[in-house]
This record gives sequence, structure tokens and C-alpha cells, in this order.
Amino acid sequence: MTTPQGSSPGAGPEDMTGRAPTPPSVDPADQLARLGRSWTWLMGAAMATLVPGILALVWPDVTLHVLAVLIGLYLLVTGVFRFVAVFGRDSGDRVPGLIVALLCVLGGVLCLRNPLQTIAALSLIVGAVWLVSGIVTLYSAIATKNMPHRGIVMAVAALGIVAGIVVLALPAESARTLTRLLGLWLVLMGLAEAAVALAWRSALRRAGITAHDTSGPATGRTGAAH
Repeated sequence: MTTPQGSSPGAGPEDMTGRAPTPPSVDPADQLARLGRSWTWLMGAAMATLVPGILALVWPDVTLHVLAVLIGLYLLVTGVFRFVAVFGRDSGDRVPGLIVALLCVLGGVLCLRNPLQTIAALSLIVGAVWLVSGIVTLYSAIATKNMPHRGIVMAVAALGIVAGIVVLALPAESARTLTRLLGLWLVLMGLAEAAVALAWRSALRRAGITAHDTSGPATGRTGAAH
């Protein structure tokens, strides 16, 4: 391809002064929004829930200290995933998601603290996080009329609410019982969140958006309840 004589590609007023053109600025919020709308990011959040659940089920004799660390790390990672996913929504719908992300991080920190490593405290923290997260997710799903696969998101939210109620209402008498109980719910919710991620991928494909081009309009995705 030839270029017009007397000009060069990218030549402009700045080029005539001998200075390099200024590269376009990168908006961190826009980058987070693109990442939060990616179905692979949602699948990563599902794996962050599923893997600890599988570990808890195949390792039922784990000590309460190790279980607290495992659940604490799960909540911290989940908080990060939820924080990024919030930016994939409309700006007016971000506050509930930010509250849940902060709640997950706070719950993770509490689980990692030595004074709170008791069966009752661990059950209270995890049950409360799941219950509040499920309620917020269900509210967001009901309020967002144009959400793709809205029924699946509502079902996952309901699962989180039930999980929170069960953990809070059925006190575990031993670390082994608590490990199996939490492991079972983590696996169920991880599978449900994976279904949400696959449904989101299907919605993106129908809209003609690839995994590398998720800069389209936000859909109000709420994520799964943790």
C-alpha cells in the first residue's frame, strides 16, 4: 500500500515538532468492566467456589484451623471476583454488588483470625455471608428486567439463601460435620455458578460478542450467591 506523498502514517501536529505521539490513555474502570463482563471471569469465580468444596469433601478429617484458612481464602478470592464483576454492570446497580464484595472480604479476614477459629464462629460467618449475598443477588435479579438467563441467576441466589439458612440453623458439633456441610454447599453453588457462566457465554455468542470483545453494554449481571 502506498501513502500520499508528503505525509507519513500517523503524522500530525505533534510529529512535526519531533515529539512522539502521546499513547491513548487506559481507563482502569473500563478495563475492569471488560473483564467483569467476560464469561471466563465468571467461570473463574465458579471454580473459586467449586475447588474448596471438592477439597472439603475429599478431605473430611481436616482440622478446624485448616478449614478456617480454606474458607477464609475462598471468601477473599470470591470478594475479588465479585468486586471486578461489579464493574461489568450499569453504574446505578453497583452498590449492592460492592457491599457483597466487601462482606466477602470481611468474612475472609475474620475466618483467618485465630481467635475466631471455633465451629460456631466459622458457621456464623459463612452462613451470614451466604445469606446476605443470596438476598442481594436475588434482589438484583428481580430488579434487572433485561438480564440474560434471569431464571438461572435467581435459582443460584435462592440456593445461596438456603445454604446460609441451613448453616446458621443447623449447628455442627464437630469440625468433620462442618467440613462436610460446607463442602457440599460449596460444590452445589460452584456447579450452579458454572451454569451461570456458560449461560452468559451463550448470551454473548448470540449477541455476536467474542470473549476478547466484551465492551458492549452492561447487562446487570449479578453473579452467583456465595
